[in-house]
Amino acid sequence: MSQISAAAVNELRKRTDLPLMECKKALTETNGDMEKAIDWLRSQFGKAMTKRAGNETAEGRVAVVIDGDKAAIVELRCESAPTAKNELFGKLADDVAKLVLEHAPADVEALTAIPAVTNRLEETVGLIREKMVIHRFVRLAGGVFGYYLHHDLMGAALVQCSGTAANDELLRDIGAHVVALNPPYYQAGEIPAAALEKERAFIAEQIKADPKNASKPANILDKMNEGKLKAWMAETVLLEQPMANAAKYPNTSVGEALKKAGLALTTVVRYKVGAQ
Repeated sequence: MSQISAAAVNELRKRTDLPLMECKKALTETNGDMEKAIDWLRSQFGKAMTKRAGNETAEGRVAVVIDGDKAAIVELRCESAPTAKNELFGKLADDVAKLVLEHAPADVEALTAIPAVTNRLEETVGLIREKMVIHRFVRLAGGVFGYYLHHDLMGAALVQCSGTAANDELLRDIGAHVVALNPPYYQAGEIPAAALEKERAFIAEQIKADPKNASKPANILDKMNEGKLKAWMAETVLLEQPMANAAKYPNTSVGEALKKAGLALTTVVRYKVGAQ
């Protein structure tokens, strides 16, 4: 067996970003052949992924990438909280989001079949020695984008709008609003007719059951019904809700803030690690 030089080990480390001992072992196994050593390391990464295939992945982080009129949000899972905060894991999440933008895969299965994605997963698993899974992703195209990523890296919201000019600050604030309050619906049109009618019936029953309303005329009762329904919408629908940062946007709903900026909401994608 040929002698493995320190220079060769350092060169392999530069090319793979793996620990020196792993690089020396790879070169030893391949009699100093640099290219074969790289292939050997890749095969070991694959084995590491296989060994950990049954492990639970309850931790992770969210990554968001915007490139012009395209955007992607990805939830990447791992085994432990320290790994979720690891710089290498974060770089992997960002790279996966960029690859989603580049390849536009149909689903997670198609994404993980892309060689560049498989290689990045195997490389990072080989370094950190934990199971890592792409849990879900969404790719959007067209319009104006903004996003908010929470400081714990576990929650994010990607906001897509139609309009002519981006407003990063406003869309970030709306994303923060969505992450914090998690409204059930983003636009009134998303509320199922059955749910709306159920709420109307509930409000009407509440008003009818209150003795103070017994002598009130029908037009007043109708206004009370509409007022309560409007209040419910303000709690339930993003565009109807007052902006969470009331000091910055006093007496302004999310919809009003968007309209003032010349934007109209298209969709929102909210991810929270561990939530569906």
